[in-house]
Amino acid sequence: VQLQASGGGLVQAGGSLRLSCTASGRTLSNYAVGWFRQAPGKEREFVAAFRSGGTTRYTNSVKGRFTISRDSTRNTMYLQMNNLVPEDTAAYYCAADSPPFAIWSEMSSASSYDYWGQGTQVTVSS
Repeated sequence: VQLQASGGGLVQAGGSLRLSCTASGRTLSNYAVGWFRQAPGKEREFVAAFRSGGTTRYTNSVKGRFTISRDSTRNTMYLQMNNLVPEDTAAYYCAADSPPFAIWSEMSSASSYDYWGQGTQVTVSS
């Protein structure tokens, strides 16, 4: 599956963005999906994950502000980001895990994912 991320941009603190990640080649509903981010000089970190049935998982710093979702009709996953803060500034990457899926507790690890989209930059100004 090929993943194409979009929706990044420059926003003021307190603002919102919605990132999209469209899949081609395969049906995204057959995969567990996630979002990661990487700030300059830092390691890539887990942001959110979603699996069939609607189970979601978030890193603590984005809980209550970010929402991960998937639209099977559009073969697209989303990351709705509200109340953004400067610390959210990073390149954001979407990823997909193909069957057999990694155990759910491992879905925060980048190594659990088989496919990656290119990054989309999010910059939050103070």
